[in-house]
Amino acid sequence: MRMPKITSIIWLALVIMLVGIEVAQLTGYIRFNDLLTNFFVFVFALVVISILAVIGSTFLGMFIAHRMLAGSDFTPFETEMLKMHQEVNEIHKTLEKLEEHLGLPKE
Repeated sequence: MRMPKITSIIWLALVIMLVGIEVAQLTGYIRFNDLLTNFFVFVFALVVISILAVIGSTFLGMFIAHRMLAGSDFTPFETEMLKMHQEVNEIHKTLEKLEEHLGLPKE
Protein backbone atom coordinates (compact mmCIF):
# COMPACT_ATOMS: atom_id res chain seq x y z
CA MET A 1 0.00 0.00 0.00
CA ARG A 2 1.27 3.43 -0.94
CA MET A 3 1.83 6.01 1.79
CA PRO A 4 0.19 9.43 1.27
CA LYS A 5 2.52 12.25 0.40
CA ILE A 6 3.30 14.91 2.99
CA THR A 7 1.61 17.60 0.87
CA SER A 8 -1.62 15.61 0.85
CA ILE A 9 -1.46 15.30 4.61
CA ILE A 10 -0.84 19.05 4.99
CA TRP A 11 -3.79 19.94 2.72
CA LEU A 12 -6.03 17.50 4.59
CA ALA A 13 -4.95 19.03 7.92
CA LEU A 14 -5.71 22.56 6.60
CA VAL A 15 -9.18 21.54 5.45
CA ILE A 16 -9.93 19.81 8.75
CA MET A 17 -8.69 22.89 10.63
CA LEU A 18 -10.92 25.19 8.54
CA VAL A 19 -13.94 22.96 9.09
CA GLY A 20 -13.19 22.86 12.81
CA ILE A 21 -12.93 26.66 12.99
CA GLU A 22 -16.19 27.04 11.07
CA VAL A 23 -18.04 24.62 13.32
CA ALA A 24 -16.58 26.30 16.42
CA GLN A 25 -17.71 29.70 15.12
CA LEU A 26 -21.22 28.47 14.39
CA THR A 27 -21.60 26.82 17.80
CA GLY A 28 -20.15 29.84 19.62
CA TYR A 29 -16.98 28.26 21.04
CA ILE A 30 -14.77 30.67 19.11
CA ARG A 31 -15.67 34.31 18.64
CA PHE A 32 -13.59 36.60 16.51
CA ASN A 33 -14.49 39.97 17.97
CA ASP A 34 -11.53 41.69 16.34
CA LEU A 35 -12.40 42.82 12.83
CA LEU A 36 -8.84 42.31 11.55
CA THR A 37 -8.64 38.74 12.87
CA ASN A 38 -12.00 37.87 11.33
CA PHE A 39 -10.84 39.33 7.99
CA PHE A 40 -7.56 37.35 8.00
CA VAL A 41 -9.34 34.09 8.85
CA PHE A 42 -11.81 34.74 6.03
CA VAL A 43 -9.04 35.51 3.50
CA PHE A 44 -7.04 32.45 4.58
CA ALA A 45 -10.10 30.21 4.19
CA LEU A 46 -10.91 31.77 0.82
CA VAL A 47 -7.37 31.18 -0.50
CA VAL A 48 -7.29 27.54 0.66
CA ILE A 49 -10.73 26.80 -0.78
CA SER A 50 -9.83 28.55 -4.07
CA ILE A 51 -6.65 26.51 -4.48
CA LEU A 52 -8.49 23.27 -3.76
CA ALA A 53 -11.29 24.29 -6.15
CA VAL A 54 -8.81 24.86 -9.00
CA ILE A 55 -7.13 21.51 -8.35
CA GLY A 56 -10.50 19.75 -8.17
CA SER A 57 -11.81 21.36 -11.34
CA THR A 58 -8.64 20.34 -13.17
CA PHE A 59 -9.11 16.72 -12.18
CA LEU A 60 -12.82 16.89 -13.02
CA GLY A 61 -12.00 18.29 -16.47
CA MET A 62 -9.46 15.54 -17.08
CA PHE A 63 -12.00 12.91 -16.02
CA ILE A 64 -14.73 14.31 -18.28
CA ALA A 65 -12.34 14.57 -21.26
CA HIS A 66 -11.18 11.00 -20.70
CA ARG A 67 -14.77 9.72 -20.54
CA MET A 68 -15.67 11.57 -23.74
CA LEU A 69 -12.67 10.31 -25.68
CA ALA A 70 -12.67 6.77 -24.26
CA GLY A 71 -16.00 5.95 -25.90
CA SER A 72 -14.77 6.78 -29.40
CA ASP A 73 -12.52 4.60 -31.55
CA PHE A 74 -9.40 6.74 -31.75
CA THR A 75 -8.53 10.26 -30.74
CA PRO A 76 -7.73 12.73 -33.54
CA PHE A 77 -4.04 12.48 -32.61
CA GLU A 78 -4.08 8.68 -32.84
CA THR A 79 -5.88 8.82 -36.19
CA GLU A 80 -3.24 11.20 -37.53
CA MET A 81 -0.43 8.94 -36.28
CA LEU A 82 -2.00 5.89 -37.97
CA LYS A 83 -2.32 7.82 -41.22
CA MET A 84 1.31 8.93 -40.96
CA HIS A 85 2.39 5.33 -40.31
CA GLN A 86 0.62 4.20 -43.50
CA GLU A 87 2.27 6.99 -45.48
CA VAL A 88 5.72 6.03 -44.16
CA ASN A 89 5.09 2.39 -45.15
CA GLU A 90 4.05 3.50 -48.66
CA ILE A 91 7.21 5.61 -49.00
CA HIS A 92 9.31 2.67 -47.80
CA LYS A 93 7.74 0.35 -50.41
CA THR A 94 8.27 2.96 -53.13
CA LEU A 95 11.93 3.27 -52.17
CA GLU A 96 12.37 -0.53 -52.24
CA LYS A 97 10.87 -0.65 -55.75
CA LEU A 98 13.16 2.18 -56.85
CA GLU A 99 16.20 0.37 -55.42
CA GLU A 100 15.22 -2.80 -57.30
CA HIS A 101 14.71 -0.85 -60.51
CA LEU A 102 18.11 0.85 -60.21
CA GLY A 103 19.79 -2.36 -59.16
CA LEU A 104 21.08 -1.05 -55.84
CA PRO A 105 22.03 -3.62 -53.20
CA LYS A 106 19.62 -3.99 -50.26
CA GLU A 107 20.96 -2.94 -46.90
